[in-house]
Amino acid sequence: GWAGEGPGASGKNRRVCHAAARLEMGSLWEEFNRLGTEMIVTKAGRRMFPTFQVKLSGLDPLADYVLLMDFIPLDDKRYRYAFHSSSWLAAGRAEPAAPGRVHFHPDSPAKGAQWMRQIVSFDKLKLTNNLLDDNGHIILNSMHRYQPRFHVVLVDPRRDSERFAHQNFKSFSFPETQFMAVTAYQNHRITQLKIASNPFAKGFRDGDPEP
Repeated sequence: GWAGEGPGASGKNRRVCHAAARLEMGSLWEEFNRLGTEMIVTKAGRRMFPTFQVKLSGLDPLADYVLLMDFIPLDDKRYRYAFHSSSWLAAGRAEPAAPGRVHFHPDSPAKGAQWMRQIVSFDKLKLTNNLLDDNGHIILNSMHRYQPRFHVVLVDPRRDSERFAHQNFKSFSFPETQFMAVTAYQNHRITQLKIASNPFAKGFRDGDPEP
């Protein structure tokens, strides 16, 4: 569905206050969410599947916007997967939060008209568990739960624009995109659904040894 920011959206710049974002492939995200979505993190960085994609509306076609994402811990727990019950169990307190990073969409900044013309895809975004990563990837702790957040930021041409920073953005969270960061899939049904629905996993489906 379409996500708004909820209460507190008032007081926003008129060029962002009407912004709306619809999550693409919503039914696929729902399917993963019902099973308990897992996303692989690697030292080199791994792309998300499903890819985070949104359709935007309500932007000023002539104004410039920067689009970005960040990932916030859902709780203060570390988890482990119990295979006998096929469920995640809390296994102590969370590790210290990894450095909070944001991922800017590479087309930023761009006019509202351009952003609204097509689906915005964050397919370049990669997740890593390497705390020393210097590639700009999003750093997450494995066996911790995260909520991706999407932000629309107006490029304010005013000279003292930092004074209005809090008015110049709007944020969106889609609960169905929450996930557990893992270094290997724990729930075999997640593995099966990823292979069945990911066009890049074709080789696994056909029994073809080529990746």
